[in-house]
Formats: sequence, C-alpha cells, structure tokens
Amino acid sequence: MIGTESRRGHEGAVRTDDARTDDTPSAGATYTAAVTTTVLAEAMSAEAAAIAETVSAEAAASGLGAEMVRLMRLFAAWTQRAGFECGAADRVLLARLVTCGRRRATDLAGDVFLDLSTVSRQVRSLVDRGLVERHPDPEDRRGSLLSATEAGRTAYRSAVRRREAELTRLLEPWPAEDRALLTRLLKRLNDDLVDSTYTSLGTGQHPVGEARQGDLHA
Repeated sequence: MIGTESRRGHEGAVRTDDARTDDTPSAGATYTAAVTTTVLAEAMSAEAAAIAETVSAEAAASGLGAEMVRLMRLFAAWTQRAGFECGAADRVLLARLVTCGRRRATDLAGDVFLDLSTVSRQVRSLVDRGLVERHPDPEDRRGSLLSATEAGRTAYRSAVRRREAELTRLLEPWPAEDRALLTRLLKRLNDDLVDSTYTSLGTGQHPVGEARQGDLHA
C-alpha cells in the first residue's frame, strides 16, 4: 500500500508538472536560474578585480598621461574657439590676483610654481592689455604690487562662467555618481601633484592656511 501510494503521489506530481504551460517555470528551474545568475555575477566580479590588480601604477600612469595631454590639447582648442582674451598661463596669474588681491611678482611666481622671468613676461602682457595694474610697494620702493583691474576681474569671471557652462553641457548626460567620482579623483590627483611639487622644491608640504596652487579657479 505504501508503495502504491508513493507511486500515485509521484505520478500526480508528474502530471501536475506536465500540466504547466511553457511560460510558467517550475520552482526548480527558477532556483537554478537564480543560482546561475549569482555564480556568473560573482565570476565577473572576480575577473574584474583580477584585471584591476594586474594594472600596475606604471601602466596606469601611461594611460593617464596620454589622456591628460589629450585633455589639455582639447581644452586649449576650445578656449581658442571661445575667444578667451587670456591664454592658460595668463588665466592662472589673473585668477590668483582676482582671488588673493595684490601680490608681488616674486610671490606670484611662487604661487604658480614658475620662475620669475616667465611670470614677469606674462604680467607685462596682462598690464599692456589693461587686465592687471602695478602699484607702488610701500615696503619696497624699488618694487611694485600687482592687482587685477576691473577689466581683468570681468574677463576672469566671464571665462569661469563660460567654462562652467560648457562643462555642464558635457556632464549633463553623466550619472551623478560618475560626476562626483571624476571631481573627487581629479582633486586628489591635483592635491598630490601640489604636495609633490612642494617636496621637489625643498619646501615640504604646502604652507598650512594658504590656498594650494590649483585650489583657485584659473
């Protein structure tokens, strides 16, 4: 009797499964599909992690360096098409003067990690265009202080607005997390470059309380 009932139960189960439509997966099939999906996802994650571990700092530097050069070239071409009055180097000096106020040329050169002769040529160009002006230095009669003129401040603000508008247009389709990640990692790279530059100049890390070169818009 027990054997007969077991066979009947088994036959009933078979008939029940046979009665399912092709569009209705069995519990066993659903479980198998779920397990398969999980295994594949874990395998793909493991593969991605393994690939990430094999990318050395040297290989990453090669790819990043190429993309940085490409970015600078594309940005320079865009600023030229946009008709900015200042070149990249000029904008850095003008940004510093707009943000920090009057500076000596020697301090300005230190701010932007350039030699004094290079900064002097760029400042002369900014002065000739009416974007920067000189003032007597009360502490040194032989020297002068530099400051941005109203035209210089206007040119700076205009450049920042146009740049941000263009970047907004480019980043609009990006997911929010990608935009945040890009900004965070680029800031980290810039901060490390600043610290590395101060170290290579023999001055240690950047002075506490002073803005990093690059913290300010340029």
